Amino acid sequence: MSSQEKMTVDERRKYLRQMKKRYQQADRQERGQLLAEMEQVTELHRKSLIRLLQGNLSRRPRQRERGRVYETEVDDALRVIAESLDYICPERLTPNLVWMAEQLAHHEELHLSESLRVKLGQISVSTVGRILTRLRQDQPRLPRKGPEQANQVARDIPMKRIRWNEPEPGHLETDLVHHGGPDPSGQYVHTLQLIDVTTGWSERAAVLGRSYVVMADAFRRIVERLPFPIREIHPDNGSEFLNQHLVRFFKDTIQGVQLSRSRPYYKNDNRFVEQKNATLVRAYLGHDRLDTVAQTLALNHLYELMTLYYNLFQPVMRLVQKTVIVNDDQTTRLKRRYDLAQTPFDRLCATHAISTQRRAQLDRRRDQTNPRQLRQEIYQVLDALFALPGAVPGVTEDVYETLAAPITLLKGEDSLVTFSFE
Repeated sequence: MSSQEKMTVDERRKYLRQMKKRYQQADRQERGQLLAEMEQVTELHRKSLIRLLQGNLSRRPRQRERGRVYETEVDDALRVIAESLDYICPERLTPNLVWMAEQLAHHEELHLSESLRVKLGQISVSTVGRILTRLRQDQPRLPRKGPEQANQVARDIPMKRIRWNEPEPGHLETDLVHHGGPDPSGQYVHTLQLIDVTTGWSERAAVLGRSYVVMADAFRRIVERLPFPIREIHPDNGSEFLNQHLVRFFKDTIQGVQLSRSRPYYKNDNRFVEQKNATLVRAYLGHDRLDTVAQTLALNHLYELMTLYYNLFQPVMRLVQKTVIVNDDQTTRLKRRYDLAQTPFDRLCATHAISTQRRAQLDRRRDQTNPRQLRQEIYQVLDALFALPGAVPGVTEDVYETLAAPITLLKGEDSLVTFSFE
């Protein structure tokens, strides 16, 4: 323990138990010297030390509970904020409570007083965790469903891993998630997902089949939406990525792009996108089969909403340090330290990869968006998606009305487009 750090209560008691033997055997003069030494080490008052040394140093349970610091107004605010951010962990939620409360207050989802603002700024991660555990008992989370050999083209593409501390945005891991269900035969829907290693920015697009035409179209739409230039694309060894047509498309469409690939049978080479496959695709869609054009269009509508929600409002944590710890038995373990949770958009703004015009555009879009209402729309579109013919047989065409409302989305460098499902 550093000499500048304060002792914990347990450390003080352990130290005093060791000193108590010397204190009881010492004479009056030596006791005075020992008390002076213990005052300096423990920073306790002399009388407190005498009382502890003459009594029992074992800790007793508290006889009287402390008064409650965070009242019901904090509970109510945390309930609304946690719901708006889809019940993320306290470590990601706590650093973002104040600005999210201001965002929701702007949209009249909660009342933000000055005292509430102060409490949200000083509440600890552990307290937020305890409160949310209690709140979830009354309001549970909405239910969710739960390498190939390199081909001839891949031989010219280097195998590597994008380093975890990459400082520059634009290095994207990509993967294709299959929605073929228990019998993956014939044509069915796939989700193309790209994750930026530096900022955590995520993009998704749904395609029917895996042909070059639909894959190129999905990449083209994602490139138009991205607010920063692409420097590297890093897929696995699937032939849907590593073929002559798509490699030529990358080089012709994305200026100066670098192509790399994972090692065969090493999924951890694509660890960032593999994690998001579970949380941003499988958690919503499960392993059901999707195989119609209507489902593809509805899924792209869902992904447009998720782009706004997860990039502008959902904070993520980034690994900042790895330390190898050697145990007493000479085994080793890796200790990881993460930074404060921030949204991918805020992380992007901290770099020079986004233009001033695009940043102002996204700022306006975030200010105009109610995150709680956006989350509700995501689940409404998800319900409508699974009600479409093909997901649940025998459903009428009335489900299309749920997807008929137009939504304004960002596209390109400085333009807004309106998308509607018909």
